[in-house]
Amino acid sequence: MNPPRLLRRDFIGAMGACLMGGASARAQTLATKQGPPKGTYLLPEYACAQSYRSLKQSSYDRTGGNKDYRAIKAGETIEVFNSPGPGVITHIWFTMATLAPYHLKEIVLRIFWDGNTKPSVETPVGDFFGLNLGQYYVYQSAFLNCSSIKALNCYFAMPFQKSARITISNEGGKPVDAFYYNIDYQMVSSLPERSLYFHAQYRQATPNHAAQFASEGDKLNLDGKNNYVFIDTKGSGHLMGVTLGVVQNGESWMGEGDEMIFVDNDAQPLITGTGSEDYFCGAWDFGGTLAGTDLATPFAHMYNGAPSISSPERIGGRYCLYRWHADNPVTFRTALRHTIEHGHANDRGDCFYSVGFWYQSEPFTDLPALPDVKERIPTIKLS
Repeated sequence: MNPPRLLRRDFIGAMGACLMGGASARAQTLATKQGPPKGTYLLPEYACAQSYRSLKQSSYDRTGGNKDYRAIKAGETIEVFNSPGPGVITHIWFTMATLAPYHLKEIVLRIFWDGNTKPSVETPVGDFFGLNLGQYYVYQSAFLNCSSIKALNCYFAMPFQKSARITISNEGGKPVDAFYYNIDYQMVSSLPERSLYFHAQYRQATPNHAAQFASEGDKLNLDGKNNYVFIDTKGSGHLMGVTLGVVQNGESWMGEGDEMIFVDNDAQPLITGTGSEDYFCGAWDFGGTLAGTDLATPFAHMYNGAPSISSPERIGGRYCLYRWHADNPVTFRTALRHTIEHGHANDRGDCFYSVGFWYQSEPFTDLPALPDVKERIPTIKLS
């Protein structure tokens, strides 16, 4: 038996019932809770009749040839998806060819719901797919992955009521010679009232400001006001997770930062954790010097991972991390501020680059302005 897989099946099954509103899905969810009627055989949902229409928008060659890509000039924006609703985007796949070394930080993904001019998703494409430091590596998780080689995949369900639009902007100085995309989606007759809009917010601190203390005993942080912020939003919805890239600007373990999640209340966190590696569901410095070795161990699991680690606990050390809350999405009714300390009581000044993922009832939010493209390139910032 694999408990994590069972948890994922329960959550995704419930999400499917919410999005599709199918009678068989609701019946199966109810049967899972109460037990099936005696003598009833329950089929998996994929073996039952479906009411949606499966579609795809892609970069295929409209002439029938093999140039199945779009070129994007420096400074150009192209539209890669546009559909009326109601519907659900179920899968996004990108890959690209360009000579720009930091194109993962320079190319920006934006998603607009229901005709809004403000995006609900605005993030460098690499950060969105968990490649927060501008380099490719192969990994697998429940919602995002990078497949061999340089293939980016997203499996978050993204429902929309009236319309959906996706753009790709090349904010770098070199052209993208070939941008390939396949976006799978479903058209439905209606979405249930409980359906929410997908959001993703990019943030960075280059570097974080390291707090100064007179002594170790003075290192206290109860209000989290100087924490690094993943997400700050108003509305009603639930947190799904984060991706985070870290560049160390000092020696030693960069963690010891507790996550502090403020829910419907800016004064005190509702949820407080025990350390950075603990939040990302690892332990003991990921196997670094706190564990008595110099060999931090990368890992990539369904809901948590540190799939890329280099020069750990040294100046210039780099970590890419992710954490999904699919087992227990953190709900909020009026506001959410998801934060984490940078070091114990914010005593470290490392560089953070992150994306926060969540669902909420509003089809847009006021995202913070993206930093200039040059500021998004990961570098060491020594004080």
